[in-house]
Amino acid sequence: MFKKIMCATDGSPDAGRALYLAGTLAADAGAAVDVVHVTEYFPAGRAAGLTTRVDEADIRSRIDEQVAASGVKCVTHRPHAAAGKTARRIADLAAELGSHVIVVGTRGHSAIAGAMLGSVTQRLLHEASCPVLAVPPIRETAPVTGEAQSISVAG
Repeated sequence: MFKKIMCATDGSPDAGRALYLAGTLAADAGAAVDVVHVTEYFPAGRAAGLTTRVDEADIRSRIDEQVAASGVKCVTHRPHAAAGKTARRIADLAAELGSHVIVVGTRGHSAIAGAMLGSVTQRLLHEASCPVLAVPPIRETAPVTGEAQSISVAG
């Protein structure tokens, strides 16, 4: 069904779980995977050009580790966007690359908390022109299965 899959990541364990699922979908369908991490920067003022996260190098390293651990054959993209424009940049890149679906992790907040926090996943649901598959986090109360263990290893 999906021949071109994009996985948007921030390097978190929940994003690692989304990467695992994207890899599984790709393996089942013989699809290509594009992994995307957007580096946000401050667009103006004294901080112009500086990233919004001081640990950006650590995040990139964590993403590289997650990709290597997942075994997913993919192309990694690292575009930049002004602070607050991450979802738009992901949606635009998905359109440019011809992605059929965007897989992204969630933090598991309620819809109200997600809206108040300005979640990238929430925004992607409105910005993207292709389907968005939002992968929820593993709940501590969920039974542990072989699949859940595999997913947590990748994250």
